[in-house]
Amino acid sequence: MKIAVIGGGSWGTTLANLLACKGFDVTLWVFEEEVCRQISDGRENSTYLPGIRLSGNLKATNRLEDAIGGKGLVLWVTPSHIARKMLKEALPLISSDALMVSATKGIEEESLKLNSEIINELLPPEISEKAVYLSGPSFAREVAEKQPTAVTAASQSTEAASKVQDIFSTPYFRVYSATDIVGLEIGGSIKNVIALGAGISDGLGFGSNARAALITRGLAEMSRLGVKMGAQPLTFSGLSGLGDLVLTCTGDLSRNRTVGLRLGRGEKIEDILADMKMVAEGVKTAKAAYNLSQKLGIEMPITTKIYRILYEGMAPRTAVAALMERELKEEIELP
Repeated sequence: MKIAVIGGGSWGTTLANLLACKGFDVTLWVFEEEVCRQISDGRENSTYLPGIRLSGNLKATNRLEDAIGGKGLVLWVTPSHIARKMLKEALPLISSDALMVSATKGIEEESLKLNSEIINELLPPEISEKAVYLSGPSFAREVAEKQPTAVTAASQSTEAASKVQDIFSTPYFRVYSATDIVGLEIGGSIKNVIALGAGISDGLGFGSNARAALITRGLAEMSRLGVKMGAQPLTFSGLSGLGDLVLTCTGDLSRNRTVGLRLGRGEKIEDILADMKMVAEGVKTAKAAYNLSQKLGIEMPITTKIYRILYEGMAPRTAVAALMERELKEEIELP
């Protein structure tokens, strides 16, 4: 099988290299000409994944048609805010029998749609109905270093999910299967917003108690939103829910936690983002998640405060005080 990977950031490069190391013929589409040269000439993506030697089976290109044409599997790893644009460009190039796999996380800011909804909207049913969505606690660098990692592949098609398990699994990268696409995508999106809050808490100098509370109550927000959208509650106790949430809120490699840390220490969001090469998905997702919660009537107090810090200039300490002084209530809300 020939494979196209669309998106040459750290995660796209890591997954492309994983597949290439298994012997697949992989073509990685990257936006930057310099990154393409780095991979082609030096076998390294020194911009986004420095220090990792890339397989000789991995080719890089800046031309979308060269990446996708004739490929049996197309792996989507673009930032969520450009996913629609890129899918529209790629649509004429994707074979009708190709297997679509998405590792993109986030909620589209304008439409408030999940990536699966965009794929269902734009791609023909013969592709979209067997599309597979990959998510879970997986820092790119640790996977690139072949450290043990477990993720989940969710699809309407159990056959497609099983095929992705076989294609992606290695002795260090274990893939579970699932059918709850909405739950997997909500977990992969909202965890980035809560990680901003965990970073802010750490940046303010708060301790482990505060971080544990944020993670736990963030999980409650994630679950409320997901269940309202049709997700299965148990999904949020799995790898794409609790697993990814804990990793992103506590790991030093988390871009979203790093942004939060700097916010908590008093830096402005504009200065932080201007200083970053890679995308912190939680910044855009916070706005989309806040608007989605308002649209659906879902209470998401942590997400709301993160939104107000990022977009309305609320001081982090003021946001924490407002959260702590909310009306007292029962912890577990039974249906």
